[in-house]
Amino acid sequence: MGMNEKYDVIVIGCGPAGAATAITCASKGLRVAMIDGESFPRQKPGETLHPGIEPVLHHLGVAQIVHQAGFLRHKGHWITWEQDRQFVPFGADETGDWYGYQARRTEFDSILLERAMSLGVEVYLQHRALRPIIQNNRVVGVVTVGGQLMSSFLIDGTGRQHWLAKKLRLPMDTYSPQLIARYGYVQGECHLRDDEPAIVADHEGWTWTAKIGAGMYQWTRLSFGNIPLENRWLPKEYQELTPIGKTLGADMTWRAVRQPAGPGYYLVGDAASVLDPASSHGVLKAIMSGMMVGHLIDKVNMTGCKEHLGTEEYCKWIRKWFQHDVKKLKELYLLLPINRSKGWLETDTSV
Repeated sequence: MGMNEKYDVIVIGCGPAGAATAITCASKGLRVAMIDGESFPRQKPGETLHPGIEPVLHHLGVAQIVHQAGFLRHKGHWITWEQDRQFVPFGADETGDWYGYQARRTEFDSILLERAMSLGVEVYLQHRALRPIIQNNRVVGVVTVGGQLMSSFLIDGTGRQHWLAKKLRLPMDTYSPQLIARYGYVQGECHLRDDEPAIVADHEGWTWTAKIGAGMYQWTRLSFGNIPLENRWLPKEYQELTPIGKTLGADMTWRAVRQPAGPGYYLVGDAASVLDPASSHGVLKAIMSGMMVGHLIDKVNMTGCKEHLGTEEYCKWIRKWFQHDVKKLKELYLLLPINRSKGWLETDTSV
């Protein structure tokens, strides 16, 4: 990495949002670099991917590789919410049932990263970004532990860290109390979860369980009021299984950056806005936001479109999607009796 090296696009973070941005930009002939402070492969929670992601994977050129990865596939979910347990399928058409993926994030993220590299994206792992470079009120690059890199656009794909928003001191609004999703892994055999994942609500929150591979299962627990879990807590169906590693946690408080795009920068995926896992399409939203940013940058580069028009369009798109998902989540949570008195669920959301 040379000092003052110039790229069309620099992406901070090599997760799905950052990779989708890099793939889209590189496919348009732009010179792209990706920077990440961690190494690959790395452990991330398993992810259920809705069948609607398949056209997106085709567009990114990874559909066949994802299909060949051997991820478990399922027709829907078992749901126990305000009523009895029921199976909710994804849907079907003239070709048959729709199947989602239960992806192992370690492999899924690596597939996207390798696709970016195959298109000529320069990747710097274990290479921490320190601060953005700003000239004349525009982001024009980034200072890293290995040197200074200049760019026409800097993309933040660091997820819930909100790296660039914090560096630029961008206002961020919250729309819920603090919500911590805790998750972990177990090994053994749980035949109840061998076919489809399940989400079960109770008087304190909800629990998600799914098989992610041979003899390996994942769980996620979100408790309203952040009720602490007992030491070595496991879902009921996993009581006889062996925990793998420690219980981990992630801050899933509903929040959104007011200005997820501006002169020389874009925030993609969770770096722009965060909702808890019950919103059900975190990875799809991350990838689509990255693809949209790539198209907007190409539009500016190829047609001379005024940059501020692209940033305004992106901010409106992020805001609209966030508002839609907040509305749906509130409707979902208000079905649970314990939350009927929760004022934050009954407050109108404007972003």
